[in-house]
Amino acid sequence: MSFTEVVWSGAREIKACIVLPEAYEERMQRAAAGALEAGIAGRIIMLGDRDRVSKQMRERSIPYKHIDFIDSGKAEKDLFIDRYFELRRHRGISREDAARKVEDPLVYGALMVKLGLADGMVAGAVNTSADVLSAVITVIGPKTGYKYVTSCAVMVGFEGRFGANGDFIFADVSLGPVMTPEQLVETAIQSADSARSFLGEEPVVAMLSFSTKGSARHDVLDRVIEATGIVRERRPDLRIDGELQTDAAIVPRIAAQKCADSPVKGRANVLVFPDLNSANIGTKLAEHLGGGKCYGPIMQGMAKPANDLSRGCSFEDIVNVIAITAVQTRI
Repeated sequence: MSFTEVVWSGAREIKACIVLPEAYEERMQRAAAGALEAGIAGRIIMLGDRDRVSKQMRERSIPYKHIDFIDSGKAEKDLFIDRYFELRRHRGISREDAARKVEDPLVYGALMVKLGLADGMVAGAVNTSADVLSAVITVIGPKTGYKYVTSCAVMVGFEGRFGANGDFIFADVSLGPVMTPEQLVETAIQSADSARSFLGEEPVVAMLSFSTKGSARHDVLDRVIEATGIVRERRPDLRIDGELQTDAAIVPRIAAQKCADSPVKGRANVLVFPDLNSANIGTKLAEHLGGGKCYGPIMQGMAKPANDLSRGCSFEDIVNVIAITAVQTRI
């Protein structure tokens, strides 16, 4: 199955409750209705004044009968204020400051997820990535056992020539300008789990660099080599190798020449880039020159799922991210 088929099928089974903090944005309204109609969410909560939002949706001919609305500015917030105060008191925040922060729909939505009142959150059609990520990382934080929250992109559309039937996980694509060995380790492990959930395939992980198995020497390669060794110790079940050049990672013929003993064998479906520069460049080349379709960034390693959107996204993009967020409740 394709990426979207795998994700939509999983989301329909899960029927998660997803909170959307940007209730007054037309694309979010259309996505909320579309997600419910498609059955990829069991419940949608929009954070905004019901009368105002429903009036907008009527005028736009968007069905809203089955959407739940909560006005974060007027709703009962004592529990939310207490929890936010507990989370941030070590930073010197007062309870009054906590009360003001909880007025922010992004913070309120993240607290709903934190408290188990929603399964996941999607935002970013209006708000900046910095604001969305600040709210979700501060409130929800990383999953137990991880120090870092990372991100990936699902890159699809290569017609079975490479990857998992033409689909890949690229990581980390948004968060780390310079990756430490430990960040590379957690990125690789989290991305492998994402590949299994999103691609419906066993992960084959390549730790990328400009060298293949010692073909070059440089200090920057040491981080990749060290991280690869640590991943093998922590997750001996994973098929992983590094350092690998991209051609050795995804082209079996070249892998046979450059690294015949590699367990990846040129069939990687998870590409872990050594830093944000190379990840950003590689993702955009694959998308615009290679003709791939990019879904992401998708947050990984969160205690509970929350995802950011591009402010230029379409409502169809939002529907897909809602499905992705639903599937992440099982990771």
